[in-house]
Amino acid sequence: MKLLLSLVLAALFAVTATARAQETRVTAKILLQESPLAGFQFHEGKQLWHELRVGDALQLVREADNLHDARAVRVEWRGHFLGYVPRADNEAVARLLDSGTRLEARIVRLREKRNPWQRVLFEVYVDSLR
Repeated sequence: MKLLLSLVLAALFAVTATARAQETRVTAKILLQESPLAGFQFHEGKQLWHELRVGDALQLVREADNLHDARAVRVEWRGHFLGYVPRADNEAVARLLDSGTRLEARIVRLREKRNPWQRVLFEVYVDSLR
């Protein structure tokens, strides 16, 4: 009986150790900022307007060699250049991208406005491991 109990406990210990080793990291998304899309009227956004949807993922591409703004961050949708993170809002995003931090961006509002600064609102999230 002692031998059987020892074997059961050893097996339980092995299963528990294996389960702990296979635990996955849980990530939480933290809202970093919400911004209007800058330069919408100068890039491909106007032509793609009717294809854009709230919730669509956006890609943030660092442009460290940009002559007009050393902290420039280009915003793309499915490989199309839509505009930029506004200059007044791009410092944290640029620094995080430069450090290799994984950021995500999504469209949160689309509005039929004449003012291009009011047409697309997007949010930037940073992943946080817990």
